[in-house]
Amino acid sequence: MVAVSSCLAGIVCRYNAVDIYNAELMNSIGEDYIPICPELLAGFGVPRLPFEITGGSGEDVLDGHARVIKKDGTDITDAVIAGAEKALQICVESGAAKAYLRHGSPTCGCGHIYDGTFSGAMKPGNGVFTALLNKNGIETVVV
Repeated sequence: MVAVSSCLAGIVCRYNAVDIYNAELMNSIGEDYIPICPELLAGFGVPRLPFEITGGSGEDVLDGHARVIKKDGTDITDAVIAGAEKALQICVESGAAKAYLRHGSPTCGCGHIYDGTFSGAMKPGNGVFTALLNKNGIETVVV
C-alpha cells in the first residue's frame, strides 16, 4: 500500500481547483494506493486562499519555530498540523510504507516548498505532512 497526494490521483483539491492528475504515476502504482489530502482533512475548501510556511520548513512548523500563513495574513498553523496528523493516521492505519508527493505545497511539499513570500519563489524544504511522514518512518517520494 502506498499513499498518493490526492491531487496527483486526479482529485480536485488544490487551492486553485486545478486538476494535476499524473497518469504516469497512477498507471505505475496500480490500484493499491490511498489518496490523501491533509488540507481537505484540515477542513479547507476548494478553492481557497493559498498559504505558505513562513520562518522555516515543515519540520520547523512541527517544532514550533515556523508558522503557516494564508495570503491574507491569517495564521492557520494549528489547523494545518491537525490535518497532517489526520492524514498520517490514515497512512498508518492503511499500512502505507511510502507516499508520492509534489513539490511546493506547504503540506505535501517534498524537497522544495514556496518560500513564504507569496511571490512564487521556492526554497529547499518539506511541507508539514511530508515532515510528519519522514518523522514517522514513511518514505516520501517527490513526483
